[in-house]
Amino acid sequence: MPSRPNKDLEVFDNPNVNRDYVIQIDMPEFTCLCPKTGQPDFATLHLEYIADKACVELKSLKMYIWSFRDEGAFHEAVTNQILQDLVSATNPRFMRLKAIFNVRGGVYTTIIAEHQQDGWTPKPVVNLQHL
Repeated sequence: MPSRPNKDLEVFDNPNVNRDYVIQIDMPEFTCLCPKTGQPDFATLHLEYIADKACVELKSLKMYIWSFRDEGAFHEAVTNQILQDLVSATNPRFMRLKAIFNVRGGVYTTIIAEHQQDGWTPKPVVNLQHL
């Protein structure tokens, strides 16, 4: 049976809840429709997050992202909706979604939306330098 797009985001238990580690997911084939013209808009989505108790399952994420293909949405609105849906599903310590939309009429749009869990404090960044 072929896969179909849907808005159901599945999760699984974080295998290491005691460690802050970054999960990065790139989705170079995001599409939605321009709500003004109906023409397709294409974007690359970059998701990075620090899970708390749950991680997003990748096949469900793929089906979720696919579900926007025939929906009209402004870039700002769809980026924030996707972030909110992912936050609702996973309740991460931190999550950032960067949506880089392809050029349309000589204009590039990049939207960055973030969420930080109440009470969570990021650890300081460690920079290791090569000698």
